[in-house]
Amino acid sequence: MESKRDCEKKIKRIGASLKEARSALFITGAGISAESGLPTYRGVGGLYEENVTEDGVPIEVVLAAETLQSRPELTWKYLSRIEKKARGTTFNKAHKVLAELEKRLDRTWVLTQNIDGFHKEAGSKNVIDIHGDMHKLLCPSCGWSSEVKDYRGLSVPPLCQECGSIVRPEVVFFGEMLPASKLALLETELRRGFDIYFSIGTSSYFPYISRPIIAAGRMGCLTVEINPAITEVSGIVGIKVPLGASEAMTRIWQEYLNGGSKDPV
Repeated sequence: MESKRDCEKKIKRIGASLKEARSALFITGAGISAESGLPTYRGVGGLYEENVTEDGVPIEVVLAAETLQSRPELTWKYLSRIEKKARGTTFNKAHKVLAELEKRLDRTWVLTQNIDGFHKEAGSKNVIDIHGDMHKLLCPSCGWSSEVKDYRGLSVPPLCQECGSIVRPEVVFFGEMLPASKLALLETELRRGFDIYFSIGTSSYFPYISRPIIAAGRMGCLTVEINPAITEVSGIVGIKVPLGASEAMTRIWQEYLNGGSKDPV
């Protein structure tokens, strides 16, 4: 088990490295939103904990593209429950620190698997929400789109205000491809490179999430993982901080600003 002293040394090193950096990539997963009250695993964006639904169908099947097409009322039944679990929650200090760092470094990007929209709510502008945003609705039939605060007042399934067809959230369901435009943007930014790479609150299971960290390590760039759990990249990152996202990022931010003398967010 890591000592407090060793952890503090790591925090100081990360803070000092950020002071020297001009660019940073932050890769985030469900763990960064856990302290906002969201479950950390299962379903879309880590918002469903149970294995099999009350309808006897695994949640991965309920939230699959094929089910959305064949039984949209079933998919939307559980989408509505997922949204209700997330309702009333908001970003935490970890999200806010990333937004503040975007203002201070020349160039930062957030690559997130989360569909909660917290990074943008916290003020981050350079966000690649690779799995989408549950608050954005789209009609596949006519292209109508809208953004909603929550799902209250929506029918199950909700219908398009223009053509009456069933709409969907702009998220990546099981069995669907990742958005080509977002993948292209990610590749463009990765080619430009970053001075420091962070993995925060993610298991790094998917190759498109672990690959930037692995590639950065091979190039000799500083890589940092913030996660109390052991993940796919824990053994290869330059610095592993076994803390929750809010505590770690707040302490790093304090070190970055003034050697840890106050809490600025």
